[in-house]
Amino acid sequence: MSDVTAMLSHPFIIHALTAGTAVAILCGLVGYFVVQRGAVFAGDALGHVAYTGAMAALAAGIDPRIGLFAATVIAGLALGAAGGRGGDDVAIGSFFAWMLGLGVLFLTYYTTHRSTGNGTANVTVLFGSIFGISASAATTAVLIAVGVTMVLLAIARPLLFATVDPAVAGAAGVPVRILGALFLAIVGATVAEATQIVGAVVVLGLLAAPPAAAARLTGQPWRAFWLSAGLATLAVWAGITLSYTIPAAPASFTIIAVAALSYPAAVGLDRIRRYRSRVYVATGPSLS
Repeated sequence: MSDVTAMLSHPFIIHALTAGTAVAILCGLVGYFVVQRGAVFAGDALGHVAYTGAMAALAAGIDPRIGLFAATVIAGLALGAAGGRGGDDVAIGSFFAWMLGLGVLFLTYYTTHRSTGNGTANVTVLFGSIFGISASAATTAVLIAVGVTMVLLAIARPLLFATVDPAVAGAAGVPVRILGALFLAIVGATVAEATQIVGAVVVLGLLAAPPAAAARLTGQPWRAFWLSAGLATLAVWAGITLSYTIPAAPASFTIIAVAALSYPAAVGLDRIRRYRSRVYVATGPSLS
């Protein structure tokens, strides 16, 4: 208990927990639909778009967050308009490769012209800096996360309908294609926000693993939806605690490690549950 008290006495931990919790809830909720819609590849591509956008902003001498959000939201809309639910894999792959090359171009320019002003910016964009978040940045992260979450909740029911059965949803008057494009724009904003916490390289772990684990633990969509947010939040809290306890372990690594481990743990629990169900059906309830 004293160790926890000591950890919470540091302002940077409070800022990290505040911003991390908001981002984790957002990633969990958005990630549930990412997994259910088969848009994991699109989410991975948007992580690299986030890197390119941030490097473009740094090369231009402006706030990298502007580049993060502009690039990912525009790319999300473009992918959604071009490819339906999760985007066409060939189109995404081509776009992904082009964006990586563009990122290298911006990185080269930034390294040779502007890196003296912020030499660690490239590493921060790639791997995040949750312990370097200020009070104002944490507040901004919470406000953005709340705003994006509200947009997601506003479209959640028709989006679930379009996810489960797009043909029937379309026949019922649900604007399936528009919802798909709007959702990928939401994914883009989520990736941009999460990049500041865990980095562009590993953001997919927080966006995909907890939702996939939640889907294995329950077959009820809305229960899995909220459970996903809970598992992502647990990953952030546990990751921050582990990184504080083990200074040699970066927070991005510990957060993603816990998030990634949630899926095999959920698979194991699911198999145990299925085994017990089979045994129960085979033997019947106990009469004792």
